[in-house]
Amino acid sequence: MLVAMATITATLQLADYRRQVGQLYAAVRAESDPARAHVFWQARRDELFRTHPQSPLPQGDPLRDTGLPYWDYQPELRFTLPVLPSDPLELDVPTDNDGTTSMSRVGHVEFLGAGLDVWWLRQYGGGLFVPIRDGSAGRGSYGGGRYALDTAKGADLGGPADHVVLDLNFLYHPSCRYDSAWQCPLAPPGNTISLSVEAGERM
Repeated sequence: MLVAMATITATLQLADYRRQVGQLYAAVRAESDPARAHVFWQARRDELFRTHPQSPLPQGDPLRDTGLPYWDYQPELRFTLPVLPSDPLELDVPTDNDGTTSMSRVGHVEFLGAGLDVWWLRQYGGGLFVPIRDGSAGRGSYGGGRYALDTAKGADLGGPADHVVLDLNFLYHPSCRYDSAWQCPLAPPGNTISLSVEAGERM
């Protein structure tokens, strides 16, 4: 009985965590000044990581006290991009702990001389997904890459029809960077770029 109650509690806590992340991004989209939105985003993420029972940070991690590290906001790294056609591709992407996540390529975006595939997660409910493994991976940022868009978890900066907003200042590390218990799909080849993006969350 105690095990069952603990599972129920953890499940409801996780649902609440995702709800709060969705509310955070709704507030970010509602802010007309992206730089102010970025300050709010950092502060609210730090609060969630510090206080929420489903925080990816283990108890005692010093980042609970210091907050997560970020590069300074750079307005030139915010883009509203059309989603361009790509050949269909079904892919089972590895996670960092030997699992897989099934995805379908729905198109791609082009910016700064590079291209990134845009994916649809083939799990219940689905969601748009754009990971990035850039030239800073393994040095200034997590080696497995960072996420620019993950609508399944509410991480969505919006955009008009047929477009997505990719603001590289909002790149964030997947939860598995902090705790291997989380399943995090890694960036596939079509989401790996040589450009070093020193923006967003860093090591």
